[in-house]
Amino acid sequence: MSEIPSDVNVTDEALIGRITGDVSRNGYSLVHNALPPHITEGLLTRILELGSADFKPAGTGRRSCRRLNPFVRRDRILWLDAAHPEDATFLDWMEKLRLALNGRLYLGLFDYEAHFAHYPAGAFYKRHLDAFIGEANRLVTTVLYLNPGWTVADGGELLLYAGNGEEIQPRTLPVFGTLAVFLSEEFPHAVAVTNRDRYSVAGWFRLNAARESVSKKI
Repeated sequence: MSEIPSDVNVTDEALIGRITGDVSRNGYSLVHNALPPHITEGLLTRILELGSADFKPAGTGRRSCRRLNPFVRRDRILWLDAAHPEDATFLDWMEKLRLALNGRLYLGLFDYEAHFAHYPAGAFYKRHLDAFIGEANRLVTTVLYLNPGWTVADGGELLLYAGNGEEIQPRTLPVFGTLAVFLSEEFPHAVAVTNRDRYSVAGWFRLNAARESVSKKI
């Protein structure tokens, strides 16, 4: 787990080295205050300006197997739009991270997709994997949290599980500016029940073989 001062960005060698080093050693990284403030603040303003009609219930499965299952997840999502200035700035930042991960870890990451996620009070996401093992789809997961003033009493923690099934401690509070990065096929994870509105940007770096049209996204 790593904490980086809020005045650095992804081009900074200390931040890149910390994330890639964490992922190389442990398969995951947690960085507080990771992005420049103007990016996180811009994303928070944007997500708060969206209405409930802009989000759609998130499903499970892919393509024809996609289903809405409120017993598994209850978040609502909106895919980022590169034509929107705040979205584009964030996507540019993640492109720099993609290049850094490829340059240092030789992962062959080809592209990146991301959506806003809103967990209303009472929402959760049960234990799951972001990738279908052996299908070379999503390789690295990122989650940027957009929740100022978050406390333990608010719930909504990210729960990561090791290969032996044990939960990795401590749990990750979805505090504003915190960035989680982990190998999608290696780490089952969950979102604990949240007690207030919880916002984030969830994204995935993918291999070329997994590139699909927007209509086939989860």
